[in-house]
Amino acid sequence: MIRWDERPFETKNLFNPAFCAVVLMRALKAYTVVDPKGMPFSMSLLVLPLSLHHESRSALLKHYKGYLLKTVETHPQMQIGLAERVTEMLPFTFEAFGLAHYTDCFEVTPQGRLLPKARRVKADIDGTEESVACQRAASLLGREFAKIADRVTVYTAFGIRP
Repeated sequence: MIRWDERPFETKNLFNPAFCAVVLMRALKAYTVVDPKGMPFSMSLLVLPLSLHHESRSALLKHYKGYLLKTVETHPQMQIGLAERVTEMLPFTFEAFGLAHYTDCFEVTPQGRLLPKARRVKADIDGTEESVACQRAASLLGREFAKIADRVTVYTAFGIRP
């Protein structure tokens, strides 16, 4: 990871650890509404690459009809480059999780699932139009990942070998 003061201005703005942590916490919170056991860590790695990527986020929010797998099937462009984005985003995801853990926003269960702590993230979503869209996409992903409840199915649907 490049030191903060040595990062390009664009990287600092796009992958701000605090914002990325909020996006991740939105997904964790939505997941636990459906499945109180918490989100498996492996599923959480898909949240930022899908929520922050404009084309993926747009497809999720505009063309969502109630089934994530159907949305991915009808919009295969979401799969293009996703595996590479997930790999490239890992340092930012880990940095966001580090900040969220440091600020006591979530806990890790003995089974390796991530549980958000109560009242650590505001319930209402506010901010710029784009930041709100990122958070809404993350919430949608969290809820749908919980409904699918199978890591292999989720990864396979997005064209990533688990």
